[in-house]
Amino acid sequence: MEARATYLTTAEVADYLRLKERKVYDLVRQGAIPCVRVTGKLLFPRHSIDLWLMNHLEGDQATARPVPVVLAGSQDPLLEWAVRESGSQLALLCQGSGDGVRRLLEGQAMLAGLHLLDAASGGYNRPQALGMGGMRDLVMVRWATRQQGLLLAPGNPLGIRRLADLARREVRIAHRQPDAGAGRLLSWLLEQAGVAASRLHFTAHPSLSEDDLALAVRQGEADAGLGVEAAARRQGLTFLPLHREHFDLALRRRSYFEPPIQRLLAFVQEPRFAERAEALGGYDLGELGRVVYNA
Repeated sequence: MEARATYLTTAEVADYLRLKERKVYDLVRQGAIPCVRVTGKLLFPRHSIDLWLMNHLEGDQATARPVPVVLAGSQDPLLEWAVRESGSQLALLCQGSGDGVRRLLEGQAMLAGLHLLDAASGGYNRPQALGMGGMRDLVMVRWATRQQGLLLAPGNPLGIRRLADLARREVRIAHRQPDAGAGRLLSWLLEQAGVAASRLHFTAHPSLSEDDLALAVRQGEADAGLGVEAAARRQGLTFLPLHREHFDLALRRRSYFEPPIQRLLAFVQEPRFAERAEALGGYDLGELGRVVYNA
């Protein structure tokens, strides 16, 4: 058995778990162990088996407080569509990455979408930097690498070509709440470009989602704002790419095996999911489903 195999056969997973093959088949029939069936053959995703094993080693979770079937954190157009189309029954409560961290820590959400840049390292969604280092059962799964940039009025009538142009007197900037991932990224990009945020003319009120920000630009309430390419395309806006970022799904280990999460993860394997991502634009799904952190 190759230690780095992505998928294990029935014999390999039985050897890995120190079980008889008959017991593995029993677990499959009971729906108690994660697996996929390819051309009639059972295959077991290695990372899912590792999570399943660690979840059982942590003891009986039956007495744990039920977690609301809620997706919190940052809004992502592709994720929202997949939640609806998959029939996952996850309720959407997307009010920014920072809010998602809080809700996950407090047991108010089953899943949180995060894209929080750590300015010190340039990395994304580092648990220790987010105050999540104490979560002994934290798991992070890669959703996508996304293209972030400036959302501009159709045709870019003000001729905005770089970040420094945002400091021009006539440019009104739509912005996100301070603990949103886009808010943190904008501050970092401005610092990297040597542009003082105090020189920018922000709108009076923050946009609480990607779509709200895009709509503010579309309706002429603002001339520019930082957001994802998919949001720009949905509103027919001009898009100026600036930065590629990681968007991850954070959850507790036991939640990984809950039906809403499994329905969502199964759905993303369907061809129409990839087709939708291509149509929305700005997504790289090369690492979709990879466990990037396992406490």
